[in-house]
Amino acid sequence: MSGAASSQEAGTAEAPGRGMGRYGRRAVLASAVGYGLDGFDLLILSFALGGIITSFGIDDVQAGALATYTLWGAVLGGVVFGVASDRLGRVKVLTYSVILFAVFTGLACFAPNYESLAVLRFIAGIGIGGEFGIGMTLAAEAVSARHRARATSWVGIGFQVGVLAAALASAPIIAAFGWRGLFAVGALPALIAVVIRAKLEESPRFIEHAEQAGQTRGLGLRRVGELFKDARTVRISVAMIVLTSVQNFGYFGIITWLPRYLSEQMGLGLTSSSLWTAVTVLGMAFGIVVFGYIADRFGRRPAFWIFQAGAALSVLAYSQLSEATALLLGGFVMGIFANGMIGGYGALMAELYPTAVRATAQNVLFNIGRGIGGLAPAVIGAVAAAHGFPFALALLPAIYVLAFLTMFAVPERRGAELD
Repeated sequence: MSGAASSQEAGTAEAPGRGMGRYGRRAVLASAVGYGLDGFDLLILSFALGGIITSFGIDDVQAGALATYTLWGAVLGGVVFGVASDRLGRVKVLTYSVILFAVFTGLACFAPNYESLAVLRFIAGIGIGGEFGIGMTLAAEAVSARHRARATSWVGIGFQVGVLAAALASAPIIAAFGWRGLFAVGALPALIAVVIRAKLEESPRFIEHAEQAGQTRGLGLRRVGELFKDARTVRISVAMIVLTSVQNFGYFGIITWLPRYLSEQMGLGLTSSSLWTAVTVLGMAFGIVVFGYIADRFGRRPAFWIFQAGAALSVLAYSQLSEATALLLGGFVMGIFANGMIGGYGALMAELYPTAVRATAQNVLFNIGRGIGGLAPAVIGAVAAAHGFPFALALLPAIYVLAFLTMFAVPERRGAELD
């Protein structure tokens, strides 16, 4: 792991360029499209839950567990595809992960029972596990230091575009084809990602490092071990696990149940709940853009602290709302803070870990956070079943306080040269 570097020293070490450059823009686009598939898939599951519950005769806790199984699969995929990316290259392994995801997402529309659907979701999750870390690594390595947080934030925007597309398309697809049609459609966009990546060159930083250090021959377990090699690295890696767990727990706890809550408990109907959810997602996208600018301009830690405090306050306020217009506006504000931080993890981890294990770190640490955060749909479902969704939502601000305190353990690396 690299040591801290001052912004001035690091800033002179990379190409100054006024923008991201042609390759940087293409790398960010390819990464954003892949991560968009991730977002599309996870939200169509949210909209499909009502139909799945009816078809298979399961309860809310079992239904919420489908999202949990998907995210647990992503933990395994994060390790496998992260290590493979550091050994074989970013672009190639990203393509493999998309193909696996697409095939098993499509097969989910034929699931004859709950158990088979759970298995298919787990395997699709393995493919999903490669998207975040490798895409963030590719984007971070493709741009100059002063644009890094904005580049990885634009990758995060891709996720929200996928979520927004799912929010707008789910109701008409369900009306025409039922919940199974959502998974059939969910497999199609993967073809776009494969085409885009077929024309993208490998990361120059990865190629240079592999040629100089022979890193493509490293062992997978050794790469994972590098994330915990000494006391300082352990402290930072544990802090990143806490941060990504909070991020994922809050996000998936909200987004998995929000459409059903708005539709059934608030009486908005499926079409209106799709619109309300879409407004929340637009808030998330706006927040991601703002976060990237703040993180590049003022530093990673100040940006995270602002958004963590905002998330705690806005989620608590949203849990007290009951009027439709207030829910619409409140959802936008909650979205800004609850998910605005997502792109920041890509820049943060890129600066904290060297090229030899960068994708491994991104995928392993973020997807461990996904695995822990993946408990949120089941936990929120259980608490909501006993006490109502507003009560369950009101408990979430406590996790953002934990994240706020954890940031003190993370070094500030704005402008640092990538090792």
